[in-house]
Amino acid sequence: MSALKDLLAQKEALDKQIELLSREERSEAIARIKALMADHGLTVGDLGGKAPAAEKSSKKGSKVAAKYRDPESGNTWSGRGLQPNWLKAAIDGGKTLEDFAV
Repeated sequence: MSALKDLLAQKEALDKQIELLSREERSEAIARIKALMADHGLTVGDLGGKAPAAEKSSKKGSKVAAKYRDPESGNTWSGRGLQPNWLKAAIDGGKTLEDFAV
C-alpha cells in the first residue's frame, strides 16, 4: 500500500508541475503575441476575428417576430418561453391558440 500512496503523491506533484508550466508557457505566448501586435500596430480585428465583446453584444437582445397577438389589447407573444398570462387566461376562457395566430 505504501507504494500506491507514493505513486499517487508523485502523480499529484506532477499534475501541479504540469499546470504551473502550462500557465507559464501560455503567459509567455500571450506576452509575445501582444508585443508583436504592438510593434506592428495590429488589433484583434486585424486578425480576422471578432472581439469577444462584439460577439456577445450581437447575440444579446435579438428580437423575434410575434406569432400570436391579442386583437383587443394588442399584446403579442413570439411563441418562445412561457405562455404569457393574457394568453393563458384566454385559452382557459375557451379560445384556442390558433385564434391568436398572426
